[in-house]
This record gives sequence, structure tokens and C-alpha cells, in this order.
Amino acid sequence: MHRYSEQEKIELEHEAAKLFLRCYEKAYGTPMRHIWHNEPRKPDVSCYQGGQKLDIEVAHLYASETEAMAVLGRPLSLSMQRELAVMSQEPSEQQLKVALGRLLNQKAKKKYQSERTWLLIRNASPIWHYNDFKNVQAQLSFPDIHPFEQIWLLCDFHHGELLQLA
Repeated sequence: MHRYSEQEKIELEHEAAKLFLRCYEKAYGTPMRHIWHNEPRKPDVSCYQGGQKLDIEVAHLYASETEAMAVLGRPLSLSMQRELAVMSQEPSEQQLKVALGRLLNQKAKKKYQSERTWLLIRNASPIWHYNDFKNVQAQLSFPDIHPFEQIWLLCDFHHGELLQLA
């Protein structure tokens, strides 16, 4: 099971990076090429931005652990299914800010062997969309110290709505 989930994690990171590179290239006209996966002390993936090496740490944003399990196709108990039903009926800005803040604080504590690292957050929650992120963007707070040159958000799991957070 562990091997499968590690492979699944790598595939999710790779998919997120490919989508980000396509979106960034389209939006800014800068060639983004050649994704490869890294060892643990380095950010998840690396590529070339123009001719310059860029490392990217990839994170997936979920509203809750239960939602992550559902999105990843894990079995859910009846109470977990009820929790998701309630959450999807009442998505809140506060819930979004808390989830995003928790993820940013967690990633800010990491140290990488890298000269240039960007953080890419891919929204994996079906309850949040581009406008939800746009509405809370000005209210987000970032840790004072973090290892990222830039922080980007793919607002949709499958499409290229890109938002620069920092």
C-alpha cells in the first residue's frame, strides 16, 4: 500500500507541474520545459523556465482529510460521507482561509537544497473555485519566512486558472 500511495503522490505532483507549466507558458510567453522528479531534500520537481533551472514544490489543497480521501477514491464511512455532504452545502471563506493558511505554514517550515524554489498549490477540492480564491486573496497571510521565491495557485484541478499568491 505504501509504495502505491508514494507512486500516486508522484503522479499527482507531476500532473500538477505539467498543468502549471502549460498555463504559465500560455499566460506569460516564457517557455517552461523538461519536468523531472527530485529526491526528498529537493523540491518535488524541476524544470527550465526559459533557460534557467527552476525547482517547484507541489502541494494539493483539500477542504479536509475526509475530502482528500474521497477525491483520491478511498473508501468512506457513512459518517464521512455525511460530513462531505454538509461541507459541500456550506463552503465558507473562513474554511478556505484556514485550509490554505495551514498548508502555507506547513510548507514554510521546509528547507530545500535549491537556488530557486516556487510553491505550486493545486486546488483539489471540488467546493472551491477561482472566484473563491480571488475573494480571499487579499486576506491571506503568509509566514514571514519561507523558502519560496513565488507562490502560485492552480484554482481548478483540471484547468488552467492560475493565480499568483506571492
